[in-house]
Amino acid sequence: MVRAVVFDVGETLVDETRIFSRWAGRLGVPAGTFLGLIGACAATDRPLEDAFELARPGIDLPAEIARWAVDDPDDLRENFDADDLYDDVRPALAALRDAGFAVVVAGNQPPQARAALEAMDLPVDSIRTSDEWGVEKPDPRFFAAVAELTGVPPSDIAYVGDRLDNDVLPAADAGMRPVLVRRGPWGYLHATRPAAGRVDVVDSLLELPGLLA
Repeated sequence: MVRAVVFDVGETLVDETRIFSRWAGRLGVPAGTFLGLIGACAATDRPLEDAFELARPGIDLPAEIARWAVDDPDDLRENFDADDLYDDVRPALAALRDAGFAVVVAGNQPPQARAALEAMDLPVDSIRTSDEWGVEKPDPRFFAAVAELTGVPPSDIAYVGDRLDNDVLPAADAGMRPVLVRRGPWGYLHATRPAAGRVDVVDSLLELPGLLA
């Protein structure tokens, strides 16, 4: 029986369209082009970083992020805020808590992401990032940290994400119930793959209370 529901961040809770559109401006390419490159990486199982390399060959991404912070310190830059949440996030999280589930956010995110998420005052019990744990999905140690944080066995945890490879299949291998949300470039693509037969697929987080009850 599921007692805790744990959520990925990017394209699960947060719509990354504004983030990548700002990146397109920084890289000097049209937003549609950069978003298309991201979709191409998703379709061909290439890492997201390849989209940056395609847009600007030879880019040193950490150095570019640091320069951007100096050039425009007051802008969101590569970050997100409450305006980037998908519309179903708050009501779905609240409904899960009302139904008695523990609700946790834990994803591959940089250090500033936890503060950004906490500022949103989401109806969740805990928020953690890969940066804090020093390990990223799909490493099994990430999911072991998730189980330790929730305080319940992996079999009592549902992990919700937008990717098969990084999120829900590793969660399934860790003994958790895997739920793929069909949004974002990876979510739409991965929902069509044969391996999606191993997981629950939803189109909205509002489906979760009924699915997990």
